[in-house]
Parts: sequence; C-alpha cells; structure tokens
Amino acid sequence: MIKAAMHAGTAFRRCTFDLFPRRLPTGRSYGVVAGTGRALEALKHFRFGPEEIEFLRDRGIADDMLAEWLADYKFSGNIRGYAEGELFFSGSPVAVVEGSFAEAVVLETLLLSIFNHDSAVASAASRMTLAAEGRPIIEMGGRRTHEWAAVAAARASWIAGFGPSSDLEAGRSWGIPVSGTAAHAFTMLFDSEEDAFKAQLEAMGEQTTLLVDTYDVDDAIRKAVELTEGRIGAIRLDSGDLSVEVRRLRKLLDSLGATKTRIIVTNDLDEYQIAALRGAPVDGFGVGTSVVTGSGHPTCGMVYKMVSRADSDDPDAVQHPVVKKSQNKGTIGGRKTVMRQIDQSGTATAEVIGVDVAPRTDSNDRLVMVDLVRNGEIVGEEPLQDARDRHARARAELPLAGQKISRAEQAIPTIFVTHEGEKTENIYLIGEPPANL
Repeated sequence: MIKAAMHAGTAFRRCTFDLFPRRLPTGRSYGVVAGTGRALEALKHFRFGPEEIEFLRDRGIADDMLAEWLADYKFSGNIRGYAEGELFFSGSPVAVVEGSFAEAVVLETLLLSIFNHDSAVASAASRMTLAAEGRPIIEMGGRRTHEWAAVAAARASWIAGFGPSSDLEAGRSWGIPVSGTAAHAFTMLFDSEEDAFKAQLEAMGEQTTLLVDTYDVDDAIRKAVELTEGRIGAIRLDSGDLSVEVRRLRKLLDSLGATKTRIIVTNDLDEYQIAALRGAPVDGFGVGTSVVTGSGHPTCGMVYKMVSRADSDDPDAVQHPVVKKSQNKGTIGGRKTVMRQIDQSGTATAEVIGVDVAPRTDSNDRLVMVDLVRNGEIVGEEPLQDARDRHARARAELPLAGQKISRAEQAIPTIFVTHEGEKTENIYLIGEPPANL
C-alpha cells in the first residue's frame, strides 16, 4: 500500500485512523483496555533495519523509494486513546492515530496485535476478579500460551485485579508480584508425601501452600497439620467437586485446630466456576488457561480503520471524514472525542462519542481519552499501578446490570453525537451506520 501510494503521490497526506471494537463479544457487558504501555514501548523500537529492508527488497516488496523511507522510519504523529485499565464498549475508539498515511498505516498490525491480545486477557480477568468478590487470584497461565504472550497476559491480568503471577519473567519485566505453589511432580519425587511436605516446609516455612490431592486428600491434610502443629499457611486443591470438597475440607481443618489455614483452589477455573464458589469457604483461586485465552474470547475483534484524511500533503490541510460502507462492516468517519456519562450517584449511564465535536459534559461526567504520543514524542507512559487503580475506579462506575457474570448485554449504551443537539443512540456498529452519521 505504501509503495503504491508513494508512486501515486498520496502517501504523505495527513490521515486519522481509529482502533476500535465493532462490538463486544457475545455475553460480555464491557471490555478492559490493556496493552497501552506495551504498545508505547514497542513504538519506541519500531524501526526497519538493514536485514528487514534487504528481505523486503529480495521479495520485491520494497523498491528504492520505499526502502529509503523505511530506513529512516520513526513515527512523528499523534496518538490519543483510552487510558490503560479503562473500560471500553462497542465502537469505543480505544486508540486514535494521526499522521501521514504511510507512517500511520504501517502501525496497524503492531497496535492491533497488542491491544487485541492484552485487552482480551484483561477483559476476562476483570470478570474473574468481579466474581471472586475480593478474594485473591493467582495468574498461572504461562504453560497454556506462547512464552512471551504469557508475560503479556500476566501483566494484563494484574491490571484487571489479579494478584501475583507464577510467571517470573512477568515479574522481572513489569515489576508485578510473583508467587506459586509446588506441583504434583514434587510430591511424587519423594518416597512419601510426608517427606515431600517436610522438604517444602524446611525450604519455604510454615506459611507455604501444600498441594494435598496427589494421593489421599484427608491423609495429606492430617499430615500437614501434624507437621506444623496446625500452623500450615494454606492448602491447594486441584481436583474433585470443588464446591463440595472445600466445605468438607474446611470442617476437617477446623476440627484439627488449623482454623487459620487458607484453602486455595485451582483446576481449570473460569469466571463461572469462581462465581459458583462464592458461598464456599475458598480463600483464593489459581487461574491459568481461561485467563490467558480470554475465557472463550481470545481477541477483542478490534479493527484499525481510516476515518478522515486531507486532500493534499500540506501538514495544515483540513481533514475530511471518510466512511467505509461495505455490508455489515460500516464505519463512522470523523475524529472522535469520548465522554463517560456519570449520574449523580456515580454510576455510568452512557458512552458518548463526539464525532468532530466535543460532547457536552455535566458535573460528574468525565473525558475518557488521553494523549499518548505528541508529534512523535511518547507522553503517555505511567506506572502500571496507575492502570490497575484506574480499572478499579472505572469498574466501580458500572450499573448493577453491567456487573453480571452470566450472559449479559452491554452495560451502557454507546451514543454517537454528530453535532450539538443531535444524538443517535445505541449504535453498536452492526451493519451500516445510519445515514445521518
């Protein structure tokens, strides 16, 4: 595309691209923005070196003009977007990229791959922490996805409220807390379960978590209590009917005097199973496969579409809205500004997206988008804790219906405002947008 546009003389016209989801996954009431920090870090290093350019030349993809431009590539435009940890809904312009056509269009795969993956993980993780009702969840999905995707997933999960990760590289790379438990293989290494427990206790102390279902659960618990005189920190259960078993094991622990011993459960948990255990005496969860795969929705379905362009290379030329009208995949042209409508009780009531106009705000309403890159300079970096705190605040604004774990509708409507006084409500970008947009 860039090579053809260069030869046609249109490659350096100023354009604006929106990165957005057409709709939320079925049954989801909201999504969570994650990956912003990773995207900004990736943008710093997004360059084309001699080896990459040679490959493009050899394949006939790049000619001399394109190769020369790629050798000097550095994004010089602007990016606005939803702050990391923020909620998003159907049609939300999660990121808005403005620059020349060439420098903006080449970022499509970079940005989409990061936001689609990380936001899918964070969206699933948020539902799980919502279901857990304050009980901690350890992220344990490193064995269930690509090795570097696992690091990104641990980061995204933490933003959405998860506790520590078992992925040590995630701790090294992003500074998130790390934790884990022993596997069945450790117990099976020893001649007896008692010997395994003794070794773990000696190395880790009495507050460690002992895995108790390698052989006989009741025998293991009795031995753990005996070895620590009732002071064992936690046990982990990884099999069986968890709802029934944890109640029975809580009674057993209490009868043995281990009243402060916590019960941690694992075993392919997802948000639905966590919600089903709300009334059970579970003190914490370990989740792996479901969170790193988006719990059935491994992508957010975000797309990257041009929404406006200039008619000349003049950097000050006015941009005009452009619209894609293909069947079932229409877009809404124009530059977007987003405001979250908040009522007097602090509850979100609508996602208001102004198209070439800033939405009017009342006292409690808040603007959602922030500057991430200005004239090529990254300005949106922040501590990861800020994203985690932001997510907690944004999710607390959801109406009660938006906090459902079971099959749900979008928590609040998406309203596009085209100009003062005219509103079009509940546009979920399914099919072509109304003619007046």
